Amino acid sequence: MALPVQDQAKYWGVAAVIFGLVLWFLGDVLLPFIVGGAIAYMMDPVADRLERLKFSRVAATAIISLLAVLVIVPVFIFVIREVTEQSAALLEQAPEYLSSLYSYLSQRMPALLDENSALSKTISGVGATLQERGTELVRTVFSSAVGVINAAVFVVVVPVVAFYLLLDWDNMVARIDGLLPRDHQQTLRRLAREIDNTLASFVRGQLTVCAILGTFYAVALMIVGLQFGLVVGVIAGLITFIPYVGALVGGALAIGLALFQFWAEPQWIVVVAVIFAVGQFLEGNILTPKLVGSSVGLHPVWLLFALSAFGTLFGFVGMLVAVPVAAILGVLTRFGLQQYQGSRLYRGAGRDS
Repeated sequence: MALPVQDQAKYWGVAAVIFGLVLWFLGDVLLPFIVGGAIAYMMDPVADRLERLKFSRVAATAIISLLAVLVIVPVFIFVIREVTEQSAALLEQAPEYLSSLYSYLSQRMPALLDENSALSKTISGVGATLQERGTELVRTVFSSAVGVINAAVFVVVVPVVAFYLLLDWDNMVARIDGLLPRDHQQTLRRLAREIDNTLASFVRGQLTVCAILGTFYAVALMIVGLQFGLVVGVIAGLITFIPYVGALVGGALAIGLALFQFWAEPQWIVVVAVIFAVGQFLEGNILTPKLVGSSVGLHPVWLLFALSAFGTLFGFVGMLVAVPVAAILGVLTRFGLQQYQGSRLYRGAGRDS
């Protein structure tokens, strides 16, 4: 006899509360394990592909780990260092850029920039704030991030956790499958497949899109000679998961910097704008359709809400689990709506046929 719905809701509710309490009290402790688990999940398809090429699971895991040590880690450290330096330099020069803008506007629209006008006071205040606080903020943020990354526990635990989880991933999935309630085994398997498809499409696919576009923007802008091109490219790439926002923010920032740098050579300003137009074309017509797909089921507004809510409640660890939890809740919500629309509550009495 199946467990009554009320009892099932009670047990699943208790599980959800325990999950929230664990994140709340053990967030910092769980951070390297969550990161390691995310890396293992991301790399599992690569390991499966290597297994199909006749490599053993141990060999596939070893190959992936070796490539990560030799390639990914040095590149990541280099990018972090360059972004830190360029961000600090950009904020150092921001008052100069604002001063140039002020001079230009004062020549063209002097009445607008009277020393007592609101716009004049705003520009002056922004420049002073950026100069006083901006550099310190960026250096503090990046030094904290680098400190976390370089912390012994993080450096040691994450690779070890990722290695062993990747090595034993298929066995863990099989064990979890064997623990599913027999009465709901097929339903839970179907929901798990939908959650995995959503995560695979969005997380793996969208992260790949962000990495490709961020690299494209950064390299193209640096080839053009735009100052702080790496920073602009990284920013544009990081927020590409929000449709159009990455290109708009990155394009506006890049064109704004190009206006100051290439004022006497306007053709380079046009080139910068073309770079972001090409990036937007690649994203909308090639990368996103191929790597993410059109039926992910994670609306950008819902994703932003999940990131904000979990980040506020559980800090950085909450932001890491926000996307998987948002995907799970999205799948469960769609399942609940399907059940509701098939129920007598929705269809009404006498409409069961």
